[in-house]
Amino acid sequence: MATEKSLIAHLYRRAGFGTTPEMLEKLSKKDYDSIVDDLVDIEKFEELPDEDVLSRYYPQLSSCDNFGLDNVKWFYRMLNSKKPFQEKMTLFWHHVFATGWTKSEQGPSIIDHIAMLRKNCLSNLRVLLSELSADPAMIFWLDNCENHGENINENFGRELLELFSMGIGNYTEDDIKEASRAFTGWTFEQPMPLYPYGHFKSHFIYDENDHDEGKKKFLGQEGNFNGGDIIEIIVKTEACANFISRHIYNFFVADEPQIPAWSIEPPQDQEAMKILVHTFLDSDADIKEVMRVLFKSDFFKNSRFKRVKCPAEFIASTLKLTTELGPKDIRLGKLHGLSAVMGQTLLDPPTVEGWHTGKEWIDGGSLTERINYAVDLISDMNNTGSKDLVERIVASKSELSSEELVKKILENIGELEVSDQTHEQLLEIASEGPSVGNGKDSKEIRQKIIRLYTLLVSSPEFQLA
Repeated sequence: MATEKSLIAHLYRRAGFGTTPEMLEKLSKKDYDSIVDDLVDIEKFEELPDEDVLSRYYPQLSSCDNFGLDNVKWFYRMLNSKKPFQEKMTLFWHHVFATGWTKSEQGPSIIDHIAMLRKNCLSNLRVLLSELSADPAMIFWLDNCENHGENINENFGRELLELFSMGIGNYTEDDIKEASRAFTGWTFEQPMPLYPYGHFKSHFIYDENDHDEGKKKFLGQEGNFNGGDIIEIIVKTEACANFISRHIYNFFVADEPQIPAWSIEPPQDQEAMKILVHTFLDSDADIKEVMRVLFKSDFFKNSRFKRVKCPAEFIASTLKLTTELGPKDIRLGKLHGLSAVMGQTLLDPPTVEGWHTGKEWIDGGSLTERINYAVDLISDMNNTGSKDLVERIVASKSELSSEELVKKILENIGELEVSDQTHEQLLEIASEGPSVGNGKDSKEIRQKIIRLYTLLVSSPEFQLA
C-alpha cells in the first residue's frame, strides 16, 4: 500500500523531475490533491528570475549557430524552475510534435518553437494546434511553405492528422488533401541569410493570395475551410480525444507500444483511457483539466515505476537528487551532449515521429552511460545532495538493522520500489562490515552507505519513473 509520501514522490517523478529527501519532507505536510493543483496551476508561480544570468557564464548563448547551447537553459529550467510541470509538459509536446533543428539549421526558429510549446503546453488543444500550425519551425520542418493554392503539398496536412491529432485509420486520403488545401497560404517571412550577419528570427505570414478559397469537404463536413476550421473540426472528434489521451497515458502513466502500432493494438488500460477521453470531450479539449484528472486518478496513483525514463528525465532527476546546479556550474554545458549519447538529442528529434520510448531507450551503450553517470554523481561527496543522502543515514539515532538500513536508503532515493533480487543484493551489502546508526561514524561506515546507493542507482529499477 503506497504511503502519502511515496505518492508525492511518484507524482514528482512524472509531473516534474523528481525530488530530494528535504523537498519530499516539506511537500508531505500538504495533502496530495493540493499538491496536484499547485503543479497544474502553473500561473501561480513566476518564471525563473535569474535565468538571464546564464549568459554571463555561457556567452555562447548569444549565438544561435549551435542549438545545443540552448539546452543549457532548458536543463537549468528543468532543475530549478518553480514550475517543473511546465517543463515536463513542454518535453511531452516536444515528443508529440517532433520538430528538429537539423533540417533548417535556423537556431532562432527552433528556440522560438520550444518557447511556443512552453507558453501553450497547458492551453486548450485547439490553441496549441493553431500555434503549432503557425510556427515557422514547424512550417519549414513539414514543408507547408511549399503548400500553395494552385499546387498543394500534403506533408503537414498528413502529419497533422496521422501524428499530431488523430492517428492512422481515422481519416481518408481525401481528408489529407482537403486539410492541406485549408492550410495553403500559411507560411513564414523569409529570414535574412545565415552568413555573414548571423541568425535572424522568422515570423508567421498568412498569404491570402496563396490560399485556396474553394469549398472543401473534411471529415464529412463541407465549407470554405481555412486552417483554423480544420483544427476546430479535429478537436471535437472522439478520435482526437483517444489519440491525445493515449499520448498522455504513454508519457505520464505507463509505456505503451510504439505509435505505429496504435491502429492495431488497443490501449493497455481501457478504463483509464475512458476516463481521459471522457474528460477531454467534456472539457472541450482542455489539456489542463485532463492532466488534473489524471494525476488525481487511482490508475495514476497505482502506476509507479511502469515507464522507462527518457534520457532528459534521467539526467535531470539524477541531478535533482544529488546536487544543486547553479548558473555557473560547468557541468550544465555538458548535458546536451550527454543526453545525445544516451539517445535523445533535444531540439533535434530523429524524425517527425519523434523518439521511440519505453524499453527502446535502453541498449548496452546507453545503459552504460546512464549507470556511469548516476554512479559518478551519487558517489561524489562534493555534491551537496549526495553528501546529504549519506549524512541522513549516518545521523540515525538508533542502530539500524540490515532491513532498516535498506529501507532508509530506498526512502531517501525517492521511495524507490525494487525487485526481490535487487532487495536481496542490498541486504547482502547492508549486512556486511560495521553496523550503522546510533551515532557511529567512520570512513568504513560512509563507504558502506555509498556502496548501497551506487548499487541502487545501477539497478534496473532506477531507470524507471
